[in-house]
Amino acid sequence: MLFGVIIELAVGVLCVMMGLLIWLKRKVSLIHEYQYKNVKEADLPSYTRLVGIGLILIGVGICVTGAFNLAQSRFWWIPMTAGFAAGLIVLNRAQKKYNGSWF
Repeated sequence: MLFGVIIELAVGVLCVMMGLLIWLKRKVSLIHEYQYKNVKEADLPSYTRLVGIGLILIGVGICVTGAFNLAQSRFWWIPMTAGFAAGLIVLNRAQKKYNGSWF
């Protein structure tokens, strides 16, 4: 069980770190090219901000899930679901607004 919690925390921290790099450092190279090929150069700061926030939300949900699993809570799925749902809503908003679609 401890190994699973460590993996969840590591994956969550990785998602948060990638989100921060994309948002604050505007590392668009961490995103696949087809995800941002239609984004205008002027919209890139806003786009990377939303994508970074989406990844951070997903990462925080995964980290909190690890904490719930460490406490052996049977409600571990609630932060996972909430984090993924909130993150995907933000990512979807960014893709539709700045790229036109997911592909």
